This record gives sequence, C-alpha cells and structure tokens, in this order.
Amino acid sequence: MPNLKGDFTKEDPWRIFRIMSEFVDGFEELSDVKEAVSIFGSAKARASSRFYKIAEETASRLVKSGYAIITGAGPGIMEAANKGAKRAKGESIGLNILIPIMQKPNKYITRLLEFKYFFCRKVMFAKYSKALVAFPGGFGTMDEFFEAVTLVQTKRIEPFPVILVGSKYWKGLIKWMEDTLIPNKTITKSDLKIFSVVDTPQEVVTIINRFYKA
Repeated sequence: MPNLKGDFTKEDPWRIFRIMSEFVDGFEELSDVKEAVSIFGSAKARASSRFYKIAEETASRLVKSGYAIITGAGPGIMEAANKGAKRAKGESIGLNILIPIMQKPNKYITRLLEFKYFFCRKVMFAKYSKALVAFPGGFGTMDEFFEAVTLVQTKRIEPFPVILVGSKYWKGLIKWMEDTLIPNKTITKSDLKIFSVVDTPQEVVTIINRFYKA
C-alpha cells in the first residue's frame, strides 16, 4: 500500500516515471546524433597534465574526422575532451550525473543533458557512440570500459572500437587479465582483442577510421 501520509514521489513505483522521463528525454535530445565518440577519464586530471592535453587533441582530431564528442560533462579528462571538440567547432555533448558530490558541468559543452540514474546515462553512451575511448581514470572510467567490452563480448551490441589510452597506466590491469582471467578460463585470449591500447591521438583516430572503412 502507498504511504498516503508521506511524499508519494519517494515511493518506488513513482521512480519508474522518473526513469522513463530520463530515457525519453535522452532519446529525444540525442536522436540527431549519428556519429559520435564517447571519451572517459579521471575528473581529477589537471589542465597541465599530459593526458589532459592528449585528450583535448584527440577530441579535436576526431571532430575534424566528422565525429561529435560525448563525455560525462565533468572536469579533468571530460573537460579536456569537450574543450578539444569545441575548439575544433564540433558538437561537444555532456551527459552530467546528479550525485551527492555535486559535479558542475564544464564550460566547453555545447549540448548538456542531466541524469539522476547512472544506468539511464550509460544507455545513452552505449546507444549513441561509434567508439569508446578511455583515458587514465578510476572506478567510473573502468566501469564504462568494462560495460563496453562486456556488451561486445556478449553480442548485446554490434562490435565497435574500444580504446584505452596510456599503455603504461593500463599495463597492470591488462597483465592481470592475461595472468589471472585467461588461466582461470573466465575470459578467452580472443576477448582481449575486443579493445586496443594506444598512446597518441593519431592512433585513436586511425583505429576508429580504419574500423568503419573496413
């Protein structure tokens, strides 16, 4: 029975309407986005850092190759990617998440959407991205990376380029996959071919362009 004395908008059934509205708004707002690349990475990366500059240049080159850029709208690597996209006069999209630790959208976004639910936001990344590029980051970045490779591995979506930038940063994770997951048969050696590891903006652009030309 609903709690008639309380705020019914806090009841679980009511949340369904909020979830539906986030999906409807997202699909409606992004329906014209045909060629986009999602870029992820640490919100803590400073503008003076090497990966911030690489992310900015990567986004700029992708825009010049005809892609829009989608990020999580925050600071750090997300800001760098939006900055590079805007600098190249491209579509710079931010999908912001409303969380207790408030994330302020960066100033380089040309189209902003806000989400309360992570899973609604993640659907938008998966649906409207032609490729996913992950720079050094934490749990959020790895969550997006593993979600993408899982969707490809399980054939829930068509294969698309999944790229890790920063071979030195990611080498420990990849070695763990090789030394632990493969011997325990929780993944196969071929699963490691779902993603690529690179170090430069040009390598990112080349992999994506080559994939779609093929």
